[in-house]
Amino acid sequence: MKQVFFSFFLFLIINTAIAQEYKVYKAPTFREEWSKPSYHPDRVIINFGADPATEANVTWRTDTTIIKAFAEIAVADGAPKFWRYGKTIQAKTELFDGLKIKDAKVKAHYHSVRFTDLKPDTMYGYRVGDGESWSEWIQFTTASRDKDKPFAFLYVGDTQNYILELWARLIREGYRKAPDAKFIIHAGDLVNVAHREQDWHEWFTAGGFIHSMVPSVVTPGNHEYRNIPEVDGEDADRRLSVQWRPQFTLPENGPKGLGLEETVYYMDYQDARIISLNSNVSQKEQIPWLEKVLSENTKKWTIVTYHHPMFSASEGRENEELRKLWKPIFDKYKVDLALQGHDHSYARGRVSPEDNVMDGANARDKTGTVYVVSVSGGKMYGLRKKGWDDYEADRDRAAENTQLFQVIRIEGDTLSFESYTAIGELYDAFNLVNNDNGINDFIERKSEAGAERRFSNTISYEDPLPGNLKAVLLSKYPGSEITRVNASKTDEGLLVFSVRLEKDGERTMVNIDEKGIILE
Repeated sequence: MKQVFFSFFLFLIINTAIAQEYKVYKAPTFREEWSKPSYHPDRVIINFGADPATEANVTWRTDTTIIKAFAEIAVADGAPKFWRYGKTIQAKTELFDGLKIKDAKVKAHYHSVRFTDLKPDTMYGYRVGDGESWSEWIQFTTASRDKDKPFAFLYVGDTQNYILELWARLIREGYRKAPDAKFIIHAGDLVNVAHREQDWHEWFTAGGFIHSMVPSVVTPGNHEYRNIPEVDGEDADRRLSVQWRPQFTLPENGPKGLGLEETVYYMDYQDARIISLNSNVSQKEQIPWLEKVLSENTKKWTIVTYHHPMFSASEGRENEELRKLWKPIFDKYKVDLALQGHDHSYARGRVSPEDNVMDGANARDKTGTVYVVSVSGGKMYGLRKKGWDDYEADRDRAAENTQLFQVIRIEGDTLSFESYTAIGELYDAFNLVNNDNGINDFIERKSEAGAERRFSNTISYEDPLPGNLKAVLLSKYPGSEITRVNASKTDEGLLVFSVRLEKDGERTMVNIDEKGIILE
């Protein structure tokens, strides 16, 4: 009897300690009105046109009381009244009516202006408003006509989750690391729920003034596609985020008649052709346009961005059909760099050049396309256990459980790639050197960074499950592996763990409270 009492007393002590010491993350909540527009311009964002030396586009949002809007632009100067030599342009105004869309529930006006005939390599100041209420003056710089002038840009993978909470620190650190970045490539999944106003408001708030100063090159991910059953019916197909085209003003030089406007396009920034592809839909149908854009390309560097990786970084996320369709074209036209997202981990590797006649150590100094998968938001997946061993590619560097941004610099024949963590630590690096024969020299620089990061050697991503609760679950579900744990507290302060168990490829979700009671 004493032994039973002692065991019960010990169990009570353990559970009391769990409740007192366990730290549960307090996720922010947002009131519905937080993301609503007003008379004052918000969500101001700049995108380049097809020719960034002479074209830039600005888009912003207001409530529907603002029916006429303007942008003013002038060559920037150290004198405060530089606006004297500027001009005023009336905006195109578009009604966005999302009141019938459950995730949107908003009505707004989006305004856009295309700045054309700009001077190359020139800093401009602009502001937007209705003639009375104006934004601040915002500055950006056009591309140079000198194709050899050095420039840098940022590249980030999936934002998607914990956007304002965790992506804000990442993109701001990226801007601090590379304040001279001329544009930012976003490789899809900017948000989690395609049509959800709160997600988009978090994205715009997290980036803040960066969105209005550093032009965004955006490509859609699978989370930018979702059906709208309350509008289109229960069996409706997924469609592009209803906010996408109103809020971005992108080059419209993509394929015609496929419904891919402002998702498939390209721009020529000095001696680099930057191409956005849409890996979510019409993959095969994009090929003729892609072949034409690549075959007519006279730029030294070719960089392609799209969402789904050609070679998967994480487990169970194969894109074999995409690889069969697009990789031969990348090989044929010697694409230098492919920037991808989707897998919520990091992987960087490459394929052999088409005319590879080298062997041994010499082969390591030459490369075909370099493929990168990266993640910038707070949602993390585990790496593929086989790496890229069963692909026709070599994976040279990888990471789990790490928010990353990339700084890419181009100077003449050299492209420098550096990946940094959210606290600005170098994680990966390499150089490409462009040769006249189309085969790049590859210079590995990962030794400049620290050890590879994994779930096993970083701060725990999953919430820790107390040992006594783990024992209860594994006794009820023998042979299962615990693969995900999320802790929360009820309104009464009771600690509850949502646990994912896996066995023989099957997943089971179970809730268990701090007392060891499995909840139905």
